[in-house]
Amino acid sequence: MSSYTQRVLDSLKAKYPYQPEFLQAAEEILTTLQPVVEKEPKYEKYKILERMVEPERTISFRVEWVDDKGQVQVNKGYRVQFNSAIGPYKGGIRLHPTVNEGVLKFLGLEQILKNSLTGTPIGGAKGGSDFDPKGKSETEIMRFCQAFMIQLHRYIGALVDVPAGDIGTGGREIGYMYGAYKRLTTKYEGVLTGKGLNYGGSLARTEATGYGVVYFTDAMLKDRADSLKGKKCAVSGSGNVAIYCCEKLYQLGATPVTVSDSTGTIYDPNGIDVAVLKQVKEVERARLTRYAELVKTAQYTPVEQYPAGKHQVWCYPVDCAFPCATQNELNEEDAKTLLQNGCKVVAEGANMPSTLGAIKQFLDAKIAYGPAKAANAGGVATSQLEMEQNAGMTSWTFEEVDSKLHNIMTNLYKNAADTAREFGVEGNLVLGANIAGFRKVADAMIAQGVM
Repeated sequence: MSSYTQRVLDSLKAKYPYQPEFLQAAEEILTTLQPVVEKEPKYEKYKILERMVEPERTISFRVEWVDDKGQVQVNKGYRVQFNSAIGPYKGGIRLHPTVNEGVLKFLGLEQILKNSLTGTPIGGAKGGSDFDPKGKSETEIMRFCQAFMIQLHRYIGALVDVPAGDIGTGGREIGYMYGAYKRLTTKYEGVLTGKGLNYGGSLARTEATGYGVVYFTDAMLKDRADSLKGKKCAVSGSGNVAIYCCEKLYQLGATPVTVSDSTGTIYDPNGIDVAVLKQVKEVERARLTRYAELVKTAQYTPVEQYPAGKHQVWCYPVDCAFPCATQNELNEEDAKTLLQNGCKVVAEGANMPSTLGAIKQFLDAKIAYGPAKAANAGGVATSQLEMEQNAGMTSWTFEEVDSKLHNIMTNLYKNAADTAREFGVEGNLVLGANIAGFRKVADAMIAQGVM
């Protein structure tokens, strides 16, 4: 690593030893930026790395709400507005007990480059709370979302910061937050994406991340004179991303054979029944044990029976793997197992789902590997399309949005692949995506001066 990138990374490690996820994301990005900062000294001259790894602002606040028993509850809320050089802040709101500032900084840093790669004018941000929607009543979730927006509304706006959904924040939560924002500000504007279709939402937004990761994979395989047709695929997770990844895989001739949730893994060599999965997860909001009850060919493995140090979902012979659940769900041993079982394609639907050790395994094996900030950019790309529709007070058909998404993901792949080629590491989409996303943001920062 160049002395410049190493110096910045060492400084971050000294300042934030208690933020391991953020340091992991920063290390993955900074190590791949070495060729471009050596080639173009202006980035060191203007201290771009030091500026880019620090958020423009971090907002933290108390969220007070009352549960169904009349008891006051207190959660921590955050919004990390990381970089607005190329457009308004854009990034999801995560509601999960694991949320803390370090997790949101890792997500926000990744979001800067991901948003840049889409080719659309949006900056990077992330937010959330340690509130857990699981086990809460509809009324409790509504009260929390309203309390959260009471604190957040003063920092966001259609041309300032446009949050979206993330883990724990689906259409229901977005609806409650949007209703609160509208009442607090008296403004009907596109301040949130992932809204309902009858109040400014976009068709294909629900499907976008899952569809997008498959479109990216399709482009990646076409560049290698291959296709998804006939491929067996392992998919992790069972939320929006996993469900619609499975759906699009079937449409392109592949067969997803696994899904998972926090309690266990489903394996079905005949293929995952997407209709049943939607019923279980989107309608009943149940665990995958329910899926196993409904689909007799499904084999369910609870977390307690996973191999030591591994995730069961990666233990089956497949051609492709799509980690679509959460960060660091695929470790070095999982990667070795996938490779030993013949996996030739990995495309990340979740944010930073592979550890640094796993990524090294994939790059060393020279398989087709699509890193998260490139492969899962379809969600935020379609969020920006929703912003466009809101700004024009119009709506597009599903086919129009899906076509635009397909083009964005195809062009995104080409940009990352061409950049990797430019720097002499053809096929290394980690380096290609990071440099391609970085240059656009860094050049905009230089052009706008220092204040």
